[in-house]
Amino acid sequence: MKIANIHFKEMEKADRDPTHARRAEEEYRQMILQFPDSPLVPEAKQRLLEVQEVLAQREYIIGHFYYLRDSYPAAIARLKSVADTYPLYSGADEALYELGGAYEKEIEIIRRSKLPETAKGSLIKQYTDGAAAAYDRILTRYPLEERAGDARKRLEAMKQAVPKATPQEVAQDKAEIASRGSLGHIGKVMENFHRGPDLSEAAKVGEPTLVDPQQASAPDIVRSANASVTSILAGAGVGNHVSVERVNDATPPAANAPVPRSDAAPGATAPAADATSPANATNGAPGGGAPTTPAGTEMKNDLAPAADSGPAAPPPPTQVNDLANSTSTAGTPPAATSSSSAQQQATPANSTTESSSKKKKKKKLLIF
Repeated sequence: MKIANIHFKEMEKADRDPTHARRAEEEYRQMILQFPDSPLVPEAKQRLLEVQEVLAQREYIIGHFYYLRDSYPAAIARLKSVADTYPLYSGADEALYELGGAYEKEIEIIRRSKLPETAKGSLIKQYTDGAAAAYDRILTRYPLEERAGDARKRLEAMKQAVPKATPQEVAQDKAEIASRGSLGHIGKVMENFHRGPDLSEAAKVGEPTLVDPQQASAPDIVRSANASVTSILAGAGVGNHVSVERVNDATPPAANAPVPRSDAAPGATAPAADATSPANATNGAPGGGAPTTPAGTEMKNDLAPAADSGPAAPPPPTQVNDLANSTSTAGTPPAATSSSSAQQQATPANSTTESSSKKKKKKKLLIF
């Protein structure tokens, strides 16, 4: 109980972090279920009703957000969870009214779709029943709330039966309305400066929800609708299966046969492979045949002139060794010239004919 009270005091508004509210709800539920004879049970139930008022308001805000943005499966899931889990919520009639409106919006979308008429009829009936159930619940569970008159008008427009609340249901709703409080104008202004939520509208009578019912989810709603359409189309013989049929026998294709085309006539015979076709060329294409040019011409020098290309080109100039000619004399054979140059290279160097740079280098060496 102490831990639950701590989370209860730290609880924030419905549009903020719900961590403390959820922990307080869990702690109060466990305390009531484990110690039903405790004298603290009435206080725990009242605190639990106030916590669930905040959590229900949070779920309704999210569902209303989805409803305004035309995300009707998500809105249906949130609003249905609010009405089923927190029946003592002060805005339960508003949540049920928007729930019926979300079902009707889905009906309009289905009527504009391109589904077969059989699938449309099944889904329209399913969503019509959901909308009628939401409006019926307003008239039977909350007959004195503000949305009761609007729910009656919607049922009449949908040509559905309008239920009538029993005296016991009217008395129950009357007691719940009388137990709720409200903030004045000054209290609403000061509420903006408080961290905690407004708990004045929480019911003071009735039993809080101790075990959550099965929660609705948007993916489950969409899967259910898809499964319904698929089963209807399958029953009508309409499916999305694709079959494959062979148009020829099981004989393998001929060698070097062209690739079959989808635009060819059924039963047409493929043209025979031609040796001169591009597919049988010798340039590396698959299925190459015999070469179309002689073997001798493949390695022929392209720079050589052809036989009938005109007068023969002049022979290339003779290569002359300029270095050998510079050291030899006229009339001297090349061999003699090379021997004389070798002798000149073999003679010792004269110090008087050396360059000045070499002398400088030697002079430096003498100094060192």
